[in-house]
Amino acid sequence: MDFKGFDRPDQPTSAGSLPAESRSVKVMIAGGFGTGKTTMVRSVSDIKPLTTEETLTQASIDVDHLIGVADKNETTVSLDFGRIGLSDQLVLYLFGTPGQERFWFLWNGLFKGALGAVVLVDTRRLASSFRAIEEMERQGVPFVIALNVFPDSQDHPVDEIRDALDIPEHTPVVACDARDRESSRDVLIALIRHLKERSTAALEAAR
Repeated sequence: MDFKGFDRPDQPTSAGSLPAESRSVKVMIAGGFGTGKTTMVRSVSDIKPLTTEETLTQASIDVDHLIGVADKNETTVSLDFGRIGLSDQLVLYLFGTPGQERFWFLWNGLFKGALGAVVLVDTRRLASSFRAIEEMERQGVPFVIALNVFPDSQDHPVDEIRDALDIPEHTPVVACDARDRESSRDVLIALIRHLKERSTAALEAAR
């Protein structure tokens, strides 16, 4: 895939960190609590990712809803950060959002400068990602839906998922395994392809 044509001003300034011709793009990894955001950043990042996971304690029982993720014992309290080079021309900086409602106030700052986003969805708990989708639409950030396949996930037709999440036809919906680097990388490529298609369509409409 040709990744040329992405021009963002957020170029790294450290000497020798990236080829001079590279473009850097900020991408959000969003979704509900326990949908696999930290796992995806960890699996796909070329560098050791920065994570801000803390252990869930008894004090959080009344505010962190663990239905469907009862075995989860850590949670992101600020952000996750990673980086992946998809080619010599394009480097993605990945920012994973916290999933619990009590940390949503951080989202506005995290979304600043983002070119696109991946919204991770657990098909066993669709409602957990409604807020993330609403935030993408409110912020005007293009996104793709990534259905994170868990061991006990049921196989639902994409059309049913679209209807349940109220996702328009032009928004890509792809399946993935957030634990697998290649699978997570394919999701990011799907996002970049989506962004390029939107950009091309906008240029044609402006002519």
